[in-house]
Amino acid sequence: MTPAQNADELIFFINGRKIIEKNADPETMLLTYLRKKLRLTGTKYGCGGGGCGACTVMISRYDHLTHKIQHFSATACLLPICMLHGMAVTTVEGVGSTKTRIHPVQERIAKAHGSQCGFCTPGMVMSMYALLRNNPEPSTEELLDTLSGNLCRCTGYRPILDGYKTFCKVSCCQTNDGKCCLSAEDDATLSSDATEEGICTDLFHPAEFMPLDSTQEIIFPPELMLMAQQQQETKRVFKGTAITWISPANLEELLELKTEYPKAPLVVGNTNVGPDMKFKGVFHPVIISPTRVVELHAVTYTENGITIGAACSLEHVKNILQKATEELPEDQTKIFMALLEQIRRLGGQQIRNVASLGGSIASGYPNSDVNPVLVAGGCTVNLATKAGARQIPLDGDFFLGFCKTALKPEEVIISINIPYSSMWQFILAFRQAQRQENAFPIVNAAMSVVFKEKSNVIHSCRIVYGSVGVTTLSATRTCQELAGRSFDEEMLKAACTLVLDEISLPATAPGGMVEFRRTLIISFLFKFYLQILHKLQEMGLSSSVIPEEYSSAVEDLPRNMPKTLQMFQEVAAGQLSQDLVGRPIMHQSALIHATGEAVYCDDIPSLDGELALAMVTSTRMYAKIVSIDKTEAVQMAGVHAVITADDVPGNNTRFLFDDEKLFAENEVTCVGQIVCAVAAETIAQAKAAARSVKITYEDLTPAILTIEDAVQQKSFLSPMSKLEKGNVDEAFKTADHIFQGQMHVGGQEHFYMETHSMLVIPKGENNEMDVFVSAQHLTLAQESVANALGVPANKIMCHVKRIGGAFGGKVTKASALASITAVAAYKTGRAIRCVLERGDDMLITGARHPTLGKYKIGFMNDGRIIAADVTFFVNGGCSLDESDLVQKKMLLNMDNAYNIPNLRCSGFTCKTNLPSNTAFRGFGAPQGIAVTECWINDVAESSGLPPEMIREMNMYKGMTITHYKQEFDSTQLLRCWNECLLKSSYHNQKIAIAEFNKQNRWKKRGIAIIPLKYGVGFDVGFLNQAAALVHIYKDGSVLVTHGGTEMGQGLHTKMMQIASRELRIPMSYIHISDTSTKSVPNTAPSAASFGTDSNGMAVREACQILLQRLDPIINDNPKGSWEDWVHEAYMNRISLSTTGFFRGEDAFVDWNKQEGNPYSYFSFGTACSVVEIDCLTGNHVNLRTDVVMDAGISLNPATDIGQIEGAFTQGLGLYTLEEMKFSPEGVLYTRGPAQYKIPATCDVPQEFNVYLLSGSKNPKAIYSSKGLGEPAVILGSSVFYAIKDAIAEARKENNLTGPFIFNSPATPERIRMACEDQLTDQIMRDEPGTYIPWAISV
Repeated sequence: MTPAQNADELIFFINGRKIIEKNADPETMLLTYLRKKLRLTGTKYGCGGGGCGACTVMISRYDHLTHKIQHFSATACLLPICMLHGMAVTTVEGVGSTKTRIHPVQERIAKAHGSQCGFCTPGMVMSMYALLRNNPEPSTEELLDTLSGNLCRCTGYRPILDGYKTFCKVSCCQTNDGKCCLSAEDDATLSSDATEEGICTDLFHPAEFMPLDSTQEIIFPPELMLMAQQQQETKRVFKGTAITWISPANLEELLELKTEYPKAPLVVGNTNVGPDMKFKGVFHPVIISPTRVVELHAVTYTENGITIGAACSLEHVKNILQKATEELPEDQTKIFMALLEQIRRLGGQQIRNVASLGGSIASGYPNSDVNPVLVAGGCTVNLATKAGARQIPLDGDFFLGFCKTALKPEEVIISINIPYSSMWQFILAFRQAQRQENAFPIVNAAMSVVFKEKSNVIHSCRIVYGSVGVTTLSATRTCQELAGRSFDEEMLKAACTLVLDEISLPATAPGGMVEFRRTLIISFLFKFYLQILHKLQEMGLSSSVIPEEYSSAVEDLPRNMPKTLQMFQEVAAGQLSQDLVGRPIMHQSALIHATGEAVYCDDIPSLDGELALAMVTSTRMYAKIVSIDKTEAVQMAGVHAVITADDVPGNNTRFLFDDEKLFAENEVTCVGQIVCAVAAETIAQAKAAARSVKITYEDLTPAILTIEDAVQQKSFLSPMSKLEKGNVDEAFKTADHIFQGQMHVGGQEHFYMETHSMLVIPKGENNEMDVFVSAQHLTLAQESVANALGVPANKIMCHVKRIGGAFGGKVTKASALASITAVAAYKTGRAIRCVLERGDDMLITGARHPTLGKYKIGFMNDGRIIAADVTFFVNGGCSLDESDLVQKKMLLNMDNAYNIPNLRCSGFTCKTNLPSNTAFRGFGAPQGIAVTECWINDVAESSGLPPEMIREMNMYKGMTITHYKQEFDSTQLLRCWNECLLKSSYHNQKIAIAEFNKQNRWKKRGIAIIPLKYGVGFDVGFLNQAAALVHIYKDGSVLVTHGGTEMGQGLHTKMMQIASRELRIPMSYIHISDTSTKSVPNTAPSAASFGTDSNGMAVREACQILLQRLDPIINDNPKGSWEDWVHEAYMNRISLSTTGFFRGEDAFVDWNKQEGNPYSYFSFGTACSVVEIDCLTGNHVNLRTDVVMDAGISLNPATDIGQIEGAFTQGLGLYTLEEMKFSPEGVLYTRGPAQYKIPATCDVPQEFNVYLLSGSKNPKAIYSSKGLGEPAVILGSSVFYAIKDAIAEARKENNLTGPFIFNSPATPERIRMACEDQLTDQIMRDEPGTYIPWAISV
């Protein structure tokens, strides 16, 4: 049933422009409206669920009650436009523009080098802008809080924080000539090095930044103030094709509507209902938005507590409670403090700004962070219906089941009563999540105890948990049993036993991690006990003794603004000022990234008649396709075609990949395989039709998901690879000790901020097509499309301006998706746009290869490793793709920095029924080297020798040779190692850590230092080539085109630096437009850390040719200008256009002879990391990281350091945070930022120092530089091994010594369960094989 009223006009402002929408559709989100209707494309689509921050905008509204204008950040992907009546929206375009003036918030992120691919940058700008509109001089804590909801995959966050902390009131940077007081001056070593001659520490100069002038901001539209003061006292109705949105003006109207539409949800922030409708297919024909109801926003202070309106945002609630805790006596605010603790970590600030307190209660989600505190605190809710009002307690009788509460269908939560605490009441809240911030809890809890006056005897208590059942659970029976007991160790033992019995998690529980969650149940109880016991001791009410080393168990891990230092070599004395090679130059697109003017594939304006494409994917992991029923889909509104394998005019087999089809034929081999696609007039129509395609399957066997099953079934995609050096078997016979072990390294999702995007435009003649594609390898995309269409490559022109991150994931996969899109364009004759949603992108395109390494190591008493036999098994998925090459590079790099005299390594590529895995930054080396460092650690543990001694003892020295017989000079490797030992104060830190661990039982610190040798370039010779095309125009401007793609690595910037040097002109004369097969044919992929090396050489040659042509003219007129010389050349008919070409080395590996020269050269580095872990929860914090990297002579220190930091952070994610989870049926669970956690600002080491090794040269690359895009990923493993070191210290407390299996990533679950203790011993263990787990390890 829908209301009878006619639809109202929607009035709001965007960037100062009045918008009147006469037919507002409740299904239209602000993000879609901005991008598709207003063509404001600076606001980006990143995930569609509010989890990444790419679509952040600022919302402003006038509160007619307080007469104040409120500014707050919000995610446009979750905001229905109907919610915006009477509000003002500011997007990144409204903040500043290069066409008018840029804003300081845009300037600082750009000039501080905080933008690489640039896709996340507008969201970062808008979060910071909203903060500055509210507080022009924020604290660093507010800065960190503000950016907690924004993700970046490129930078590692350091430069973003460094740029934006110049706004903060504690920053000295604006007045101290850029010498930041936060830059680790406590360390004498760092301070002295920073003053070394020829060494620089300034990547940017804050003194040059524009000042922030808050008087120059866009004013809030006066018209909206008048609207707010004279707002209608009647409800507003907005009707769409399927949904009606109703906004009541007062409480009476709200209660009438709820009576009329009892099933209609109340939407305030759309943070629960919105994702349910988008991702779970929930449909609501009527939505009621009560944001104008005054009673729902009222805040009342009573003699018993605070009553907060149900529509108050969580951020507003936080501010209310924060103020109360500052003004009221501590005894009264204990419940407020517990609630504050949870709200601070709940979601990102954009979510907290709109999500309501009442919504959290009414939704009844089991993972709510606030509900356990409200229950434990004895809070009540005030409810109302048209018939009357009532007040009920929030307790175990309120939360009835999954998303079910005691609310009657027609009832509305008006407000929540949060009582003051009493002197004898104590309440604490706990949570553990996959990431410290902006992550749903794995388990959360709130516990309250009331003591009998002046005693330690429990009068009453409440123990409440979230995320351990279908709803918020109260341990009622446990609390009844504990009443009347003394608060002592016996009580704790009884409580643990009782609560584990009452809060029972079955082995098959959704969410998995069952044993970890059981452990957290009592770990939180133990923390509660320790903290309350400490309070009782302070009050003189307990004689129980808490060991001093237990005291830190109740403290949170530290969280501070990172202190950072970057050191690099200054350019040579006498280098011309206009020669920018070697200087820290801003990314050439950074400013337009920050203003939203940078154009990505989906920002290209829509064409007349353009269609949208949606994929239909398999829901079975291995099955025969019985039938595909398109009947319903083709009849749906807007649908033009359903495209299947039958529609492919050329070859449905993927170009270069014979074992994979573009569209599945006859059978599917994984969940997520593309079966067909739907082309429709809008993406909403295409997706609706895609859901209506009915595919009938017949399951096939055997379906294989795990490496172990593939090995057992002998299911492999390619023959085994092998490299061997020395006589391994004989060496084992002479070893003093032999140790065997294994390590599993999990997969990793690329999570580039821009999902796969393409726009294919038929030219209308000769089968020509323009293909705009977000791809790293344009020639492969060109050849793939031509192959699918059955036309020669010269009919297909592929273009890319920039990519919003790629990391290897847009090499081969983009070509397949472009081919499918081209087939749709061919069939319909229309331009086709295909932009994968985040969940589909993660499902379809594969990831980094999960890897199992098994090893047998022979070593001597003194720690020398004399023999190693290592076998790698990689999970390739259902087809080969690049898996064989990944596995081979794993073997080539597995020696890392170590010269093992007798070494055998073998590799198997397993075929499983998972989406085909593909290239990822490092291309197998991060997995292989992690396994190597594991057995190095095992040798140290087994021998009792320090791991740094084992590493250095077995390291390559001087001129040496690899296990595949390539000779190289390892001098810089040892230099990096020694420099890092010195810069990190490694030995002093180790002593301090040992002392810390001695004094702390439940917090432990660990340290690890990891060296690195990484081969740069492609190990097949034909890929080591590049071409460039350089034009000089008559006005002297220069256009450079080359075969590399700009994806955030600063490739175009470096090419412009090279052209500037070679042509001896300022960079401002030079422009790079895009990369296109129309300009430069036969391109190699931008990968293997080789893009600058190859394309730079080609650009250099082209510029040298042009300069040689100009030389006679320059010699004739040496005092002339560049423009004079160019004009004269033109008048003399001298060609001002040429190509340059680079032919790289003949890299090769002969796998039969087990030898070769696969790499042009090696990059070297070392990282030292220090961590602190919470042994009770598995949480950890990265305290410090020092990275020393051999960059040769850096072309651009800002870019190179940015690449090192970004790669390191991505490695940190790989090894400690990011976990892909599959169901036993092969379904990927982790399909967005809500489930899959990449590093956020909270994961940046609290001291993060990067040093480029001085005095290093590399004759193999342009200007003696080195490729740095990939190697530092591996240095992220230093954090993993620091965690393992801390765990080893925790295990010693329980008399557990020696090597132990610890797989990657080092998630909270793995950390906690490896710290075995009396609590992990107490939980119930489930026998593997006796149940079907929720998720499996692949």
